Amino acid sequence: MKVIKRDGREVAYDRNKIVYAIHKANNEVEKADKISEEKIYDIIASIENRKLESMAVEDIQDIIEQKLMEEGKYNLAKKYIIYRYTRALVRKSNTTDDSILRLIRGENSELKTENSNKNSTLASTQRDYIAGEVSKDLTKRVLLPEKIVKAHEDGVIHFHDMDYFLQPIFNCCLVNIGDMLDNGTVMNGKLIESPKSFHVACTVMTQIIASVASSQYGGQSVDIRHLGKYLRRSREKYMKKYRAKYAGMLTEEMMEQLADDRVQDELRSGVQTIQYQINTLMTTNGQSPFVTLFLNPDKTHPYAKENAMIIQEILRQRIEGIKNEAGVYVTPAFPKLVYVLNEDNNMTGGEYDYLTKIAVKCSAKRMYPDYISAKKMKENYEGNVFSPMGCRSFLSPWKDEEGNYKWEGRFNQGVVSLNLPQIGIVSGGDMERFWQILDERLALCFEALMCRHKALEGTSSDVSPVHWQYGAIARLGKGEKIDKYLHDGYSTISLGYIGLYEVTKIMTGESQTSEEGQKFALKVMKRLRAATDTWKETTGLGFGLYGTPAESLCYRFAEIDKKKFGSIENVTDKGYYTNSYHVDVREKIDAFDKFEFESQFQKISSGGCISYVEIPNLNNNLEAVEEVVKFIYDNIQYAEFNTKSDYCQNCGYDGEIMINDDFEWECPVCHNKDESKMNVTRRTCGYLGENFWNPGKTKEIKSRVMHL
Repeated sequence: MKVIKRDGREVAYDRNKIVYAIHKANNEVEKADKISEEKIYDIIASIENRKLESMAVEDIQDIIEQKLMEEGKYNLAKKYIIYRYTRALVRKSNTTDDSILRLIRGENSELKTENSNKNSTLASTQRDYIAGEVSKDLTKRVLLPEKIVKAHEDGVIHFHDMDYFLQPIFNCCLVNIGDMLDNGTVMNGKLIESPKSFHVACTVMTQIIASVASSQYGGQSVDIRHLGKYLRRSREKYMKKYRAKYAGMLTEEMMEQLADDRVQDELRSGVQTIQYQINTLMTTNGQSPFVTLFLNPDKTHPYAKENAMIIQEILRQRIEGIKNEAGVYVTPAFPKLVYVLNEDNNMTGGEYDYLTKIAVKCSAKRMYPDYISAKKMKENYEGNVFSPMGCRSFLSPWKDEEGNYKWEGRFNQGVVSLNLPQIGIVSGGDMERFWQILDERLALCFEALMCRHKALEGTSSDVSPVHWQYGAIARLGKGEKIDKYLHDGYSTISLGYIGLYEVTKIMTGESQTSEEGQKFALKVMKRLRAATDTWKETTGLGFGLYGTPAESLCYRFAEIDKKKFGSIENVTDKGYYTNSYHVDVREKIDAFDKFEFESQFQKISSGGCISYVEIPNLNNNLEAVEEVVKFIYDNIQYAEFNTKSDYCQNCGYDGEIMINDDFEWECPVCHNKDESKMNVTRRTCGYLGENFWNPGKTKEIKSRVMHL
């Protein structure tokens, strides 16, 4: 048997350690309170007779305490508890040395594959991870209640982003980029005035993105419609110059043509600035800014023509790709692109259908853009269309004092996720017990989420001037508290969840796509949503239900449960849990049925959701992709395509790098397995990853079946 230590390491079981601990306590009590050697070995037998592959050290200690109490040895049990507590204090004096040293030596596999867009061998990334390990240590020892920490360690819940919890910073946001560009901003103590041209606006926007990313830990989104006025401003500047210089020499039409040519050049260079800056800038957390560009071709917008031009150029450059170190065009992970489908571009003869055709070509080659149906979104958000914060987190409707909806300049305070499969396992398939445990764990999630909220209360605007003083979120004075933006639903707090497929399998024996499975799965989702609605009503805070992206969590929860409960078919045996409400990645279901089925869960999970379909290389069959895009508009709010976009630097193969039976990435042509000599981009959850993945996510990627 293996013993799982508190830091997650596995060591060989040693019964002598139990004997030593009980002897130590025995020596502290009177003769009448001592326990015999025979009884000590009876306790050991009760542990060993369970014949488990592994046990957590806390579970072993709990059994010892229970057995001592059953023997009536209350004073001895008390001494053992004191001994256990004393040892815990010794352990708590320093819990970071080993993890940090293993990171520096390249031996910390958990951190190496925690984030597929972070390279843990880089000094800048290591610096962030080192600070994160210290933050996690203090969070567990000092900042959080012990029961929340224990629930996190046991995989009952996941308290996200402990590595940043020490600081009063938040998760993700919609940057109020329009206000910052129009009214100016300040970065590093330097005033940046409103740009006078499109190219400068693009440069300022990327500077803002980098600054914002360095002072929060989640994704951000910017609406490119705010750039339209600056493209027009550039054109007006050129026309003014040409009229002053060539009046009477050139016709108005000729000057218009000259201006148009200059604007096209500036458009290309401005968009290139956005793409290259985002992919080459390194934020203080050791990665490219996690940013989404929101592409909404809205013909009612005052700068509709210019915005359409910008969208077209963004898509054109994304199709082209970005060069890797070998000089070959590959698929970049960022910025994520989200394209809105509306009545003017849903492939039914609208004015902007040409843009959607370009978007389809881009999706087939580079996976982005993802698609939001304005039609379906308006049904779920009081007639509004707006961007997710990062990859999938959505705000709830909120109106200002004048009754106007506000989206930009709002944010998410943080996430706590619930391990749904574990509830099914612990309940033993008993429905009554399942709902009881679910309610108990929801109460625990609420307490954990309130810890996130209270940690932000009282924060000064000085902690992140770009957010709080210079427009990304607000324009507060120096030293002013941010509290008003934490209350009354202005910002959100998210209850995440993972493994709806697995818990449905445990409780019904079927996938959630079956009649009985669907009924149960919807009931679970509605119970989660009811909890967040109740919390919102009783506290006035913006609680929402959020389908957790689960890059590392899909592996972490599954590994914890496998060690604790053994290998369970279709649950813990796979090496991963299924993302949020998604259909099992192995289930054969076509793209249209999958989107239609999952759309019903998106309505419930309004605090965060996204659905995908896996498609083959359809660069030569774009009509097929167009049909799916048409279907998205009418049937599902938020959807994306997964395809393959890889390159082997060893032999020049441009196609799908495979995962072999040993779960290694391998070129099918030259059999190169050196990850440093290949470019692999895959849909990680709602965003793309390009630095490879943990064992669980790798197994999940290998298990995916085609839907088209």
